Amino acid sequence: MVTIPEYYEGKNVLITGATGFMGKVLLEKLLRSCPGIKAAYVLVRHKAGHAPQARIADMINCKLFDRVRDEQPDFAEKIVAVNSDLTLPELDLSTEDQETLADCINVVFHCAATIRFNEPLKDAMQLNVLATQKMVALAHRMKHLEVFLHVSTAYANCDRTLIEEVVYPPPVDYKKLIDSLEWMDEKLVSAMTPGLIGKRPNTYTYTKAMAEYLVQQECGNLNVAIIRPSIVGASWKEPFPGWIDNFNGPSGIFIAAGKGILRTMRASNNAVADLVPVDVVINTTLAAAWYSGSQRHTRPKSILVYNCTTGGINPFHWGEVEYCINMTFKTNPLEQAFRRPNVNLRSNPFTNQYWTTVSHTLPALLYDVYLRATGQKPRMMKTITRLHKAMMVLEYFTSHSWVWNTDNVTMLMNQMVSQKQVSRVY
Repeated sequence: MVTIPEYYEGKNVLITGATGFMGKVLLEKLLRSCPGIKAAYVLVRHKAGHAPQARIADMINCKLFDRVRDEQPDFAEKIVAVNSDLTLPELDLSTEDQETLADCINVVFHCAATIRFNEPLKDAMQLNVLATQKMVALAHRMKHLEVFLHVSTAYANCDRTLIEEVVYPPPVDYKKLIDSLEWMDEKLVSAMTPGLIGKRPNTYTYTKAMAEYLVQQECGNLNVAIIRPSIVGASWKEPFPGWIDNFNGPSGIFIAAGKGILRTMRASNNAVADLVPVDVVINTTLAAAWYSGSQRHTRPKSILVYNCTTGGINPFHWGEVEYCINMTFKTNPLEQAFRRPNVNLRSNPFTNQYWTTVSHTLPALLYDVYLRATGQKPRMMKTITRLHKAMMVLEYFTSHSWVWNTDNVTMLMNQMVSQKQVSRVY
């Protein structure tokens, strides 16, 4: 079996979602660790008056790409920005771009998705399901495609307590749902959403599960792999420790706690905080594509699903998160903290609501009164409101635990050990 860098040598790779958190890390790692790659095509839409090429040029100027810039000064020449909008017919690709991609692409990484948990169902379906359907259709036209890798989420099937590395059928036929949503108005869809998503907490997990099933049903003879990461956090090692570009999810919560703004949060101390560093997810993604691509002629055809989680390997509980946050920020305080850091996780919703009022809302109101009195613009209630919305979104995940089977991830690691590649990729 060839090594991972050898596998990607001379390959043309297509990436969706390259301007997102995980997409950026994937692009950087691919260019840095697999220098023999021929080209990385990235689908990017116009945004705020900026053309795709300008957005990519701006993106690669950030600190994330400093290491690859030092090691390979000409790395940007391998990035090909392709104008595309995944929500439009035929991905809004020009005829020329469609032909180019069909003729040259060897590996597809489909990372694009909306990660807003409270997205209206129509919008979530458009971005997570229909866009995936269009990508699969495009992949069928690719003459030299070796593997199609779809990035999902470990919480796609969070209505189950034990989650195997298999694709589960959704409760609703996705084709019928797509057809129905075309003629339904927003009000009707909104009224139907709770019944459709069932035990799942939001439209994000629901549509990601549906996208997995769509890939399984429509992949045909494509060689497919699915990666399911849990809660993706800052980088562990690569390209340097602690890199993150957003305050979504737990990162924003940690910073709010460090600033002394967050004092109470609903969570179960015994629930597993399944956090996984972004570089571990990306390394697993690249390794999964390598395994599926290099073994496509020798192993039985099947969709390999990888639960990229940490709870079964190195469990870390929310009670431990509380302790680590308080100790870390007391030892290494952040600049311009609002108060001394001291966050408490509470499992009782009524107790948590009481302390939310006492330690969040009232201090914020008083501080805004002070700001008004001194001629400054009040801002703390706005910050607290945003924080509460973020906490409500995460509450389901901080109050429950799941068991993920990780046999395929273990198998992948063993394959890499046998090839003596773990030190290169992990």
